[in-house]
Amino acid sequence: MRFLVKGLGVLVALLVVVAIALAVWEPLTATAAAPPPAHRYDTRIVRDTFGVPHVFGTTDADVGYGIAYAHAEDDFETLQEVVAMTRGRAGALTGQPGAGVDFALHLVRARETVTRDYMKQPADVRALLDAYAAGLNHYADQHPGEVRLRNLFPVDGQDIAAGFVLRSPFFFGLDAVLGALVGEKPLPVENAGPHPDSPNIAPIPAGAVDPNEGNLNGSNAFVVAPKRSADGFTRLVSNAHQPYRGGVAWYELVVHSKQGWDFAGATFPGAPYPLLGHNKTLGWTNTVNRPDLIDIYKLVLNKEGTQYRFDGKWLPLETQRVWLHVKLWGPFVLPVPRTAYRSVHGPVIINKDGAFAIHYAAPEQLGMVEEYYRLNKARDFAEWQAALSKQAVPATNFLYGDAAGNIAYFYNAAFLNRKPGFDYAHVLPGDTSANLASGTVPWTMIPRNINPVSGFLANANNTPFQAAGIGSDLNPADFPKLLGIETDTTNRGTRSIELLGADPSISDADLHRIKFDSAISKFSWAARWFDDINKVDPKGDTLIADAKAVMAKWDWNYDGKGPADALAVMLLRSGNRIHYPRKPWPDAREELQKAASYLMQHFGKLDPPLGTVLRLRQGKVDLPLDGGPDALRATSNWDEAPDGRLVVKHGDSFIMFIAWDKAGMVSSTSVQPYGAATTRPESKHYTDQMQLFVDHKLKPVWFDPAELDKHKERDYRP
Repeated sequence: MRFLVKGLGVLVALLVVVAIALAVWEPLTATAAAPPPAHRYDTRIVRDTFGVPHVFGTTDADVGYGIAYAHAEDDFETLQEVVAMTRGRAGALTGQPGAGVDFALHLVRARETVTRDYMKQPADVRALLDAYAAGLNHYADQHPGEVRLRNLFPVDGQDIAAGFVLRSPFFFGLDAVLGALVGEKPLPVENAGPHPDSPNIAPIPAGAVDPNEGNLNGSNAFVVAPKRSADGFTRLVSNAHQPYRGGVAWYELVVHSKQGWDFAGATFPGAPYPLLGHNKTLGWTNTVNRPDLIDIYKLVLNKEGTQYRFDGKWLPLETQRVWLHVKLWGPFVLPVPRTAYRSVHGPVIINKDGAFAIHYAAPEQLGMVEEYYRLNKARDFAEWQAALSKQAVPATNFLYGDAAGNIAYFYNAAFLNRKPGFDYAHVLPGDTSANLASGTVPWTMIPRNINPVSGFLANANNTPFQAAGIGSDLNPADFPKLLGIETDTTNRGTRSIELLGADPSISDADLHRIKFDSAISKFSWAARWFDDINKVDPKGDTLIADAKAVMAKWDWNYDGKGPADALAVMLLRSGNRIHYPRKPWPDAREELQKAASYLMQHFGKLDPPLGTVLRLRQGKVDLPLDGGPDALRATSNWDEAPDGRLVVKHGDSFIMFIAWDKAGMVSSTSVQPYGAATTRPESKHYTDQMQLFVDHKLKPVWFDPAELDKHKERDYRP
């Protein structure tokens, strides 16, 4: 018995030692960066009455310092997650999902790229990055109780730069490819076919859209030239859809420096400048595009798995031992070993089906940091195009407007150089250089539509060949198929062309109605999906028969006024989750039964009001929403709450309307789903924009400092 007790004591002691080791090893082994060189920043932050920060500085670096500090005041929680991600410690903060991001950091060589290229960046770019890091460090020093991970601070400019290198390829689908290969699942479908899956949309007949019919995984963008505008203004609508929380949630800000940097718009956590919006003379917005920028090669390995065959030779498969930090619970972090592989093509994933190398666009480069900064500072269309032509931002549509009346759409992409005769939409042999080329196609090959005859441009994550209406659109035959330009359409894109094309004189009110439109186009993929729903045979199932009877009353609009809107919004989501990622068409009967069963379970009926089901929630505020997953009034994704409500978390997020009048003077309005202080429940700006957002209303953007003085809530120096 004494031996047993002694043995148990040894076991308990061993468990205690292991527990202590798991609790302390990660922060002890983590090395914080040396802070940027000491510098006194001349920074002033003015909060307007909605809590939006207006950051003033003598230099651009002064402004960058203030951007970081102001953002930390409103959302330090998320900023820490972004910083942890750039330092390979996301797993220690958020567990297994973060560890996956840490592994990706090694696969794309983000840290190695920054170490190699940081000092090659222009001095003003490095000064901006260092200043932003210094602003974060200053906030962390002042608020040590908010720091979630020991030795996370200080950070430096290289940490901020690494975030760009890591996140850029995720915007064109590298994360989906990695997930499929690691999870041993089918690879994403590379294209939707040779032609757009809805017709080239002619304008709907004048008068077919009733202006009183109600306020009319993606983004919307609209730009109208003076010749198509009712008042001769240039108008730009920015409506880039993002999650409401997290590392790619929009944060609104306005900046002014005495070095000529004046800009209003929004940014992501970890970016030292706005990523979209406007300055005095020009502006732009972004929508996600989906060119095929990733090629997959299957390698031939030797028996030992240490070499791969390439052009008749055996080359060593590069390996890097990686220790991932996986938070278990509380302070306990588990070290998990993994190996990162690499070939001449790029990162390599080995699974049960073999070794697959990934060749993707614009890898291991830091140029996107400078490119966005130069876009901010551009004064006219020529300077702006010169910045964009660097092709360092590997993918995303840019829709542009300016005080001179120019409008433009650039299907921006760092297209891969590809060789004729190979099918790059499928896995290629990885043992030859015949199908592999480095570099990017010339800027002149990028699809663009500048000042079209129609006088308007729009994109809603659809093919660039449908953007300006018949007679003004690009011709697919003018672009090589090897570029991999998407042919996908969306209901939002189709509906945009319908509505803009039907309006020969687009007023500000018209543009608001179009942006908040909640209808389904009879020409869109969704129309075919709902036709399938209509053809479902109940086969004696009373629930399905009743659901069909409700859907027969639907008016093809998610404005919340009809009895079928809630059922229809769930069906639109089930279709969109298949259509957008190019998956096989869903079973209409099965999806109708699932949606009907959900409503009966949680609401006891098939026709609850849409606003009862679809909600915007933050803190104690709980409001009804309209719109749908592929409607221009976008409610793209939601969580199913315990009470059955669908709590929207992605879709219409930061919305900005921008206009230049006939004299070239700019004005803008904006709104966010919650407010400026997204993770500060104690702040009145935690929820103060929610009612505006629900009501399709916007607030002023006090871009002119003289106007701001009349509407300021707080004026201070960090």
